[in-house]
Amino acid sequence: MSKIKYRTFRCFVFGVFALLMSSCGTTEEAYVERPVEELYNIAMNDLANGSYAEATKGFDEVERQHPYSVWATRAQIMSAYAYYNNMDYDEATIAVDRFIKLHPGHQDVAYAYYLKAISYYEQISDIRRDQKITLMALQSLEEVVRRFPDTQYARDSLLKIDLANDHLAGKEMDIGRYYLVRNNYIAAINRFRRVIERFQTTTHVPEALHRLTESYLALGVIQEARTAAAVLGYNFPGSPWYADSYALLQEKQLQPNTDENSWISQAFDGIF
Repeated sequence: MSKIKYRTFRCFVFGVFALLMSSCGTTEEAYVERPVEELYNIAMNDLANGSYAEATKGFDEVERQHPYSVWATRAQIMSAYAYYNNMDYDEATIAVDRFIKLHPGHQDVAYAYYLKAISYYEQISDIRRDQKITLMALQSLEEVVRRFPDTQYARDSLLKIDLANDHLAGKEMDIGRYYLVRNNYIAAINRFRRVIERFQTTTHVPEALHRLTESYLALGVIQEARTAAAVLGYNFPGSPWYADSYALLQEKQLQPNTDENSWISQAFDGIF
């Protein structure tokens, strides 16, 4: 073989080898178009089997291959649901927001709003941590109730609203107790007052009234302390917190007594 022919052959061999190596290094899957029903059913099977990551890919593929079909619209909300089940809450809320923006009048839009709300709700953390997510959950749940009052989603949202409010009240109580044990009574009173004024139907109200009694007594604001104890005894007569407040007053030879001009009395006039 001549030198020229040999060089040409060697270049050809190297070229083919390089082409083969570059194709081996490609990780992209070949595009295969499939019927929309087949793609959607595969994704639904993955969802039913708990393969949520695969399900989201499948629903996204439905929209990618058949973007103008009815199935694509269904796939959008089902993708959000799969993200939620996989606890990818950020992705779930992004997918829901996109669905709401594209299909504000869709028959499943009420569920979309609800799915967004519970995606926030599931992330509510311990009361010792920042409660930004709790506030976002509360706002989203209230939006469901406001927009879709006669739906099952509104009924469930109302229950979750109560729990979210109770959580926020618990956070205020935790901060109030922190100030109280450090004798920072003004700061403590401000926190307990928030519980009374903003979270009046929560389970923390009896303790908040007792802590107000305790804080006001420590400051020497006697009439407010007596009012807090009187309101506590009237509305929660069997509460152990009332027994504690009554004992505190007795130590100073005082009795519970309501001052109608007190903010505490005025706050409870519209409740009980």
